[in-house]
Amino acid sequence: MEDSIMYKFTDDCLIGIDEIDNEHRRLFQMINEAIDLSKENIDVSAISKNLLPGLKDYAATHFAHEEAYMERIHDPELPIQKKEHEDFTKTVNNFSLDTSSPKAAAKSLNDLLTYLVRWLYRHILSSDMMIGKMSSISVDKEDPFAFTEKYYTGIELVDNEHRRLFEIIHDTNDLIHAELLHDKYDEIMRLLAELKDYTEVHFRDEEALMERIHYPELDAQKRAHTAFVERLVEIDLSELDDMDDNQQEYLIDLIQFLAGWLINHILGSDKKIGAYMRKHELKEES
Repeated sequence: MEDSIMYKFTDDCLIGIDEIDNEHRRLFQMINEAIDLSKENIDVSAISKNLLPGLKDYAATHFAHEEAYMERIHDPELPIQKKEHEDFTKTVNNFSLDTSSPKAAAKSLNDLLTYLVRWLYRHILSSDMMIGKMSSISVDKEDPFAFTEKYYTGIELVDNEHRRLFEIIHDTNDLIHAELLHDKYDEIMRLLAELKDYTEVHFRDEEALMERIHYPELDAQKRAHTAFVERLVEIDLSELDDMDDNQQEYLIDLIQFLAGWLINHILGSDKKIGAYMRKHELKEES
């Protein structure tokens, strides 16, 4: 099992909705209990037998609560959330403990717990963190994808890279709305690939800066970055062929989510880096 930092419910997982936060905390607690038992060399077959039914039931209850909340506030990300919930449920339901040997059983359970931890972190930090925020993020009415002063961190490298990310999202949005342009999906895929590649470069640069200045929230930033990159990697426009009239709506929702996540991350996390550097009188270059 990975280092315990990977499965602790940390402050960066708080989304600000008490019911959902408490249920997330309980899911982590259930996984931690299973991990602790497995470390004590207790029969993993018994752990699996006791863990899975309770986890399935609690996850189903949590997903129902989360989806009901999103429906009440008319959150546009609800369809995406439902699909992610379904994928999680399918994986857990299809799990079968390898009982060919004690070692195989332990590895089988460990693989499941690792999946659950990674999925929870990714889902919370890339999806749940945006619940209720898509409609509340203030954007420029004339150009919702403009990089304006309110996004400045005061760190030249970070601001320049953020500006480029906004430009890529802006270009992708323009292409999505280009109604007279045929065969535009290959170009959209190219832009999304560029967005993923440049995002990874930016995150590496940003994390290197945070490491150099000994930024106390580096681990939380890394988790958020990993979750977002994984979300980008999973984008598959080949699914558009099965959407018929919903293609345009899907793409619009997708680009709005990507822009919304970036805006929320800059305003809620990245601007703190600049504030930290100013408070401690740290220079951008060593």
